[in-house]
Amino acid sequence: MKLPRLATYSAKGDIGYGAVLQGGIVDLSARYAKDYPTLREVIAAGKLVSLAEEAAGRTPDHALDDITWLPPVPAPEKIICIGVNYPDRNAEYKDGQEAPKYPSMFMRSPRSFVGHDTPLVRPRASAQLDYEGEIVLVIGKSGRHIPESSALDHIAALTLCNEGSVRDWLRHAKFNVTQGKNFDSSGSLGPWLVPYVRESQIADVRLTTHVNGELRQDDRTSRLIFPFRTLINYISTFATLVPGDIIVTGTPTGAGARFDPPRYLKPGDVVEIAVEGIGSLRNGVVDEA
Repeated sequence: MKLPRLATYSAKGDIGYGAVLQGGIVDLSARYAKDYPTLREVIAAGKLVSLAEEAAGRTPDHALDDITWLPPVPAPEKIICIGVNYPDRNAEYKDGQEAPKYPSMFMRSPRSFVGHDTPLVRPRASAQLDYEGEIVLVIGKSGRHIPESSALDHIAALTLCNEGSVRDWLRHAKFNVTQGKNFDSSGSLGPWLVPYVRESQIADVRLTTHVNGELRQDDRTSRLIFPFRTLINYISTFATLVPGDIIVTGTPTGAGARFDPPRYLKPGDVVEIAVEGIGSLRNGVVDEA
């Protein structure tokens, strides 16, 4: 059975959320906004599947061509990104070090992301905008000190991320990468949420990134240095995870910075992230106005 997909979008100037069907989107916010103002409240109530199933027999309210896709979870409390989480990615650093003992991580702001089919913005400050295809876990159940054995029970949904990075700004300071990871509209999330129901959805799935149709990144989640259970357990040791929190789980080898010479994104490029069972996230590239 194909799992339902739920999206946040704007149409005719209004922001809403709905179920994505073959023929368009059923506007669930028009029917349920009193109880669940956004998908974040739907997630917290554990209603993603039931609301989507309720929409399955309805006629779409909007054609897909008539909407603007937005990041699926509005105003998440935390967006936590994981670095160097595939073995070949660790080898790219050529520092002779073994795989790290603990995951590297950093935070991103919601404003640094756009939705599906909205262009990434190459900033005026740098020409080194790069792509990073990643799988995203969306937390559905609060928890602190979550054991690995029950960690996956805290996932509500899955989506995709192009964790766009401005490479030269990652090295402006001695210890952090915050600047290069938080330029406005430099990354993307979406296009939708796929409810998480079983471990096979994420245990060994293929993640690819294409730039202008050329395969640049290609790996499988079974090769992660820090599996999804480990990430949830580790993060919840220092932070309470709450519904709507986003964990961006790491990118494979093949980002533009690792080519010789580097192959950074430029206006007119199209980047497509794809994962079996979740979908495809596509974005063009424009220069900052």
